[in-house]
Amino acid sequence: MADFHVLSGAGDKLDVPVIRTISISDVFDALRQGAADFWEKPSHYVMLALIYPVIGVVLTVWMNGFYTWPLLYPLVGGFALIGPFAALGLYEISRRREQGLDTSWSHAFEVLRSPAIGSIAAVGVMLFVFFTLWLTAAQALYESVFSSTTPQTLNGLFAQVFSEPGGMTLLIVGTLLGALFALVTLCTTVIAFPLLLDRDVGAFVAVETSFRAVLRNPIPMLAWGVIVGVGLFLGSLPIFVGLAVVIPIFGHATWHLYRKVVEPASV
Repeated sequence: MADFHVLSGAGDKLDVPVIRTISISDVFDALRQGAADFWEKPSHYVMLALIYPVIGVVLTVWMNGFYTWPLLYPLVGGFALIGPFAALGLYEISRRREQGLDTSWSHAFEVLRSPAIGSIAAVGVMLFVFFTLWLTAAQALYESVFSSTTPQTLNGLFAQVFSEPGGMTLLIVGTLLGALFALVTLCTTVIAFPLLLDRDVGAFVAVETSFRAVLRNPIPMLAWGVIVGVGLFLGSLPIFVGLAVVIPIFGHATWHLYRKVVEPASV
């Protein structure tokens, strides 16, 4: 059983990764490599990712039954916040493919035996805190604009937002608020999980390295964030079904982006 350490890595000294400078072309190259990983065994990864559209259907039924349609947009946006954690198994598959190992879908669960599982869990908890705060803030914003009036159908929500006073305010302020949460998530976790799978550096170093990667490469990293955000939004539109393809590609691509941004560990 691996040592359970969270903030610091397994060694006596902090392992501080070296950050490379990349370009937007590297971002698109990582996406191409991620798509190649996906198309190697697409049926396996679609099956692995089907949990997301299933969750989407369950949420849709729940919103219809309990009249919580105002949470639809925040929940769709929330996938961008928890996505880095949800794609853990996909990083592992890309890591194994890179090393020429078996890439059967069952190996996605190898992350549970990672020496850095404590640190991975800690960063995951941080993301779920972000997700909860985002939903709370979005609900508070909605109630500040429309009070406690809740539409009972999806069409009612659209009518409320696009025809009643305050609707555009809700859209604009809500989008800016969501972008702020997404930016914080990008800065703290853009490469944190792949780094922890590759090198047991601890949660603190993983988050700090993600910050340094964004500061060193602001334009490419912001471009990556926009691409992921737009992709997740479009994948969520047909009751989340598109996420079964979008999430695997982005998950694999994140591993390759990590490889481009972080220098390999010195032996």
